[in-house]
Amino acid sequence: MSGRGRLTVCAVVATLMAACALLPLVEPAVWILQAAFLLVIVAVVGALTRRVPLARPMTIAVQALVALLVLTIAFAREQALGGILPGPDAFQEFGQLLAEGSEDVSRYAIPAPVTSGIRLLLVGGVLLIGLAVDALAVTYRSAAPAGLPLLALYSVAAGLSPDGAGWLWFLIAACGYLLLLLAEGRDKLSQWGRVFTGGARAPSRLGAGLEHSGDSAVAPVRTGRRIGAMALGIALVVPAALPSLSGGLLASRTSGSGVGPGGGTISAVNPLVSLQNSLNQPENREVLSYRTNAPSTQDLYLRIVALDQFDGKSWKPSERKVTDVPPTLPAPPGLSPGVRTSAVETTVAAAGWYRQNWLPLPYPASRVDIGGRWRFEPEGRTLVGDRGQTTRDAQYRVFSLLVEPTARQLSRAGAAPGELKREYTQVPDSLPGVVASTARDVTSGASNAYEQAVKLQDWFSSNGGFTYDTDVSAGSGTQAIARFLKEKEGFCVHFSFSMAAMARTLDIPARVAVGFTPGAARADGTMSVGLKDAHAWPELYFEGVGWTRFEPTPTRGTVPDYAIEEAPTGGGTDPERPAPSTSSEPSAQPSPSQSCSPDERRTGDCGIATDQAGGGPTDEGPPWGRILSWTALGLLLLAVPVLPMLWRARTRRRRLSGAGPTLGDATVRLETMGAADDEGARANADRTLAAWRELIDSGWDYGILPDDTQTPRQAADRLVAGGDLDDVSAESARRVAAAVEQVLYAPEPRPAPDLPDHVRRVRAGLHATAGRASRLRARFAPRSAVRVAWAFSRWWSGVSARWGMERWARTLRRLRPRRPSSQSS
Repeated sequence: MSGRGRLTVCAVVATLMAACALLPLVEPAVWILQAAFLLVIVAVVGALTRRVPLARPMTIAVQALVALLVLTIAFAREQALGGILPGPDAFQEFGQLLAEGSEDVSRYAIPAPVTSGIRLLLVGGVLLIGLAVDALAVTYRSAAPAGLPLLALYSVAAGLSPDGAGWLWFLIAACGYLLLLLAEGRDKLSQWGRVFTGGARAPSRLGAGLEHSGDSAVAPVRTGRRIGAMALGIALVVPAALPSLSGGLLASRTSGSGVGPGGGTISAVNPLVSLQNSLNQPENREVLSYRTNAPSTQDLYLRIVALDQFDGKSWKPSERKVTDVPPTLPAPPGLSPGVRTSAVETTVAAAGWYRQNWLPLPYPASRVDIGGRWRFEPEGRTLVGDRGQTTRDAQYRVFSLLVEPTARQLSRAGAAPGELKREYTQVPDSLPGVVASTARDVTSGASNAYEQAVKLQDWFSSNGGFTYDTDVSAGSGTQAIARFLKEKEGFCVHFSFSMAAMARTLDIPARVAVGFTPGAARADGTMSVGLKDAHAWPELYFEGVGWTRFEPTPTRGTVPDYAIEEAPTGGGTDPERPAPSTSSEPSAQPSPSQSCSPDERRTGDCGIATDQAGGGPTDEGPPWGRILSWTALGLLLLAVPVLPMLWRARTRRRRLSGAGPTLGDATVRLETMGAADDEGARANADRTLAAWRELIDSGWDYGILPDDTQTPRQAADRLVAGGDLDDVSAESARRVAAAVEQVLYAPEPRPAPDLPDHVRRVRAGLHATAGRASRLRARFAPRSAVRVAWAFSRWWSGVSARWGMERWARTLRRLRPRRPSSQSS
């Protein structure tokens, strides 16, 4: 296989290896097979066009056209002309699919189903990145910059994945890039001759010290491989080994990696992701199922994590120490023996697609039997996965307590411990005053913290005029709470966060719990919990009872019996408050998710979904469209600075190959006798004038400005003097000038051989005598590239003069009413 062919294969492989980082985002992953097939087609077309050969920009243009054609066949065949050519209908279909794909990304939780829109985003994105990698690494023979589009592709996956793209995907993508670099290095080394190949070597001074008997890989190749492998290893190992770099690729996003009791921490990662968008899920996918011996499941909420830190922007769990899971969990804080409790045993089985770092548990759990790498956080009484451990296919048994306090016990609760109260009543300075003042107004007349909590709950759920609405913008910051209190529309995030914040302003310790409502009962006696059963609710602390659940969200969950307003200490009751659901008869309060009808479950009225993979709070789903747009814009911005260099290289190659004038060249009409009728003379003239223009532009690139008033001989002498050329280069410049004089003035011009070689010799002389800055500018920002702008200006002037556009443009610029018709039109 040739060096360029090897590069083509490696470019395709590197792109697909980087695209593997997108695999965890969607299910099933068969889309990558289609992307690989289309990418191979585009790569083969590029290889064929480079053998023609075509100019490099033309090669890329042909590949882009083929990419558009294959995408049309794959996604818009019915709207295409003849099933192949994209027309207006096909582009309209592409636009519609892209819009649907962006909407689907916002609607679905990860892993999302591969809808037509999402598939176009994935396949089209991989094809675009593959085209960029092929253009840089193969067409322009520069593999190093090809790492930028590969990095962009990996960054999209890392940005969308709730836990970031795992270290395995980084390793795969990095190996693909390293493979591409090694292929380029081997190709360049092969140009030195047989001494750098694996075949038989003849003794040579060039090979001194490079041969090694019995090893097919020569020393430079082996050294390059070792350096690449060492760099890749350092990138993976050092962040994991150094404590100061604990946020590296191998660091867990959700838990520490400490070993032994008291080791490690859990970081402040909020598991509330895309709650609002999950309500629009067309299918209530089952998250887990469980079987329990509890007499009633209406209070068996499965709690994932407690959000106890409110910094003004969001609620999130504090960074806490984690330990090994003890055989028996410590007693829940604040619970006294006088409160009635019942022992409950629950067996849980998580779905295979559900990947969550936090383990759903009834609260308070007293023992958890589970295998795997799980850690215990005592303050929130939660289990969190360590070193990539998730709930996927997890099966575990939980022993918990069903705490049943009475309203009297809650109303007589003593003061909370000082340290606990200080931590759980903190509110940020940015909290608007309306939150505290509204809390005082709502709870006026209450004689204790319990009555205040019940009044807050009733105000949100029934008395305050609030509406449950999933279409409002999500948010958990201080301004979001104030806006919610004013507009009185929101979903469980708004209700739970607002009640917890208001309770804290009343000096009631409060936090927010995230998890699932009990789910729906099956005929076999098990309970099924789906995405739409996910929920958020406030927990308030009462000494002697501990952390206690309240339910302020209307039409969601169930209000616990102790929170029904029947305060024994004189608090008034609300006649509109529904009676508690303590019998087998239907409750006036909205029923739990297990009593929802199929229609309600289909429309998303039986709960709210939490993202299965964890992360921070967001108002919307992953912005795929915006990410891809910014990625494309970034690639465009990277390409714009190199356009002058690319145009200049193409122009030079065209002029010196005898193709004649290019864009930006001034044409010369031959007036010599018989030249107009002699095709050979005309071809010779075109080649000579093209070489002359290249000679002048080469001097211009190195700072010697052209002067059209000079004769060719004067211009050549000026170029020799300005460039300080040596004798050989000076002689080449004068020969080109003499050939131009022959074409312009001789009755029968004589052909001038080797003009391209003379021009290259002059350019090499200019490069040798120029300074470092001049060399860099001549290569990357050639001055002669301004001819493109001049050519466009001349074309535009011609078009304007022909169609009267200049007069029309002047009229628009004036922006003044037409004068009275005192002159003819």
